[in-house]
Amino acid sequence: MTNEHLSQLPEDPSSYWIASTSFSNTEPLQENVEADVVVVGAGITGITAAYLLVHEGFDVILLDADKVLHGTTGHTTAKITAQHDLFYHELIKHTSIDKARTYYNVNEEAKKFIETIVRTHKIDCGFETQDAVLYATSSQGATALQKEIKAYEALGIPHERLSEVPFNEPVQTALAMMGQAQFHPLHYLTFLLEAFKKRGGRVYENTTITGMVEGDRPVLETRQGNYLISDFVLSCTHFPFYDANNYYFTKMHAERSYVIAAKAPNIQGMYLSVDTALPKRSIRSATIDGDNYLLIGGESHKTGQGKDQFDHYKALQSYAEHVFSATEFPYRWSAQDLYTLDNIPYVGVLTDNEPNTFVATGYRKWGMTSGTAAAIMLKNYVVGNETEEMALFDPNRFLINPSLKHFLKHNSDATMRFFTDKLKPAPKKIDDIGVGEGGIVSVNGRRAGAYRDKNGDMHVVDTTCTHLGCEVHWNNGDRTWDCPCHGSRYDVNGHVIEGPANEPLKPLPE
Repeated sequence: MTNEHLSQLPEDPSSYWIASTSFSNTEPLQENVEADVVVVGAGITGITAAYLLVHEGFDVILLDADKVLHGTTGHTTAKITAQHDLFYHELIKHTSIDKARTYYNVNEEAKKFIETIVRTHKIDCGFETQDAVLYATSSQGATALQKEIKAYEALGIPHERLSEVPFNEPVQTALAMMGQAQFHPLHYLTFLLEAFKKRGGRVYENTTITGMVEGDRPVLETRQGNYLISDFVLSCTHFPFYDANNYYFTKMHAERSYVIAAKAPNIQGMYLSVDTALPKRSIRSATIDGDNYLLIGGESHKTGQGKDQFDHYKALQSYAEHVFSATEFPYRWSAQDLYTLDNIPYVGVLTDNEPNTFVATGYRKWGMTSGTAAAIMLKNYVVGNETEEMALFDPNRFLINPSLKHFLKHNSDATMRFFTDKLKPAPKKIDDIGVGEGGIVSVNGRRAGAYRDKNGDMHVVDTTCTHLGCEVHWNNGDRTWDCPCHGSRYDVNGHVIEGPANEPLKPLPE
């Protein structure tokens, strides 16, 4: 691959959703405050829950450790669908047909909720009804898709079998879930956020919670030393900001996936390949500055593991050129997704001992519907309107099959990484790190992480993850330090981007 070819991808990662959205400035919390409800995490779940609760008459505070909507929600592909890959056949197999129907209904209702809000308030967010399509290009994928079709039939999900897709792929069979949707998620959510504030809701950015005292009125402490007292706390952060000895890092694993915006003719529908022997491909259309683009995603892998991360972007670019004859790629970004043991989100009471503290996490790649559904459930918990379907998402459930197998696999992998990475020698010296490059180096005989910025200044950090002591790896695609054990991520200065870590990496002298 030539340098000319590589130059077509942007040098720096940037989400189109964030780049095309105007954000109002919000100050961090600088005093002690009280409220009926404190919502921690200002993504789709936190904003939607805060919006719903303030309309129920509650005094609500919404916090974010960074900037509003700059986390996972700002890096989605923004498909609004109850079609969550090949899922319903396995869900019926490991739970029951009733639970699988509940899962579909909850996500379908979340989709309808978003559409109702958009239509009622005439939100300019590019909302479009589209069919969601799974497609197989191999006999193995086709066999798996036939099982999913039977699950749709058993559940009564509106669908259609297809024999082709509108782009150059040798499809053996395809399955469309009818009447799904896509949109610009941040244009939708900034409307909800402004409506929340107009109702008296308070928002604080750059406010990190460092501790919580449990009780009838939970008390939260910020890194700045301020306190928040409330009747209810909703943990809507990507990884729960407070664990309460639930050890969520053992019950979830983090994966990264990649997206590029490719200038190409418009296509109808939203597409996802199902062939496990081939790299996954997610495709949807988008309008950028009046022109037709495709958002092409895929290349998932466990955080901190796998090949050179920039190669994932290059693979998507090569695919876009081959299949769609794309020539322009103005945006590239990546996302981090959390997977629960049974692939059903954790939504509900944090622990039986803490009836006023709730958690919502583990949406895999389907945060638009799952995050909205979670917000609706959290609102119902607060108002005391618990319903039967909420039991399916109970964070304290434990489904033996496949949960036990996934639990053992995930934690044995983390243990292996802990020991093997500690024993690896540093592959470079600090002088080997060029401008714009990062890597593991030896500094005064000590393992360290070094990054040299565009000005030639060196940023050196201890590579020991502050969560449980694993060794972080350099991510050259996004210029971050990623932990392969439990998915914590840090910027080049060691500041936490993703949990479960709460403390930064230690800075080191050169």
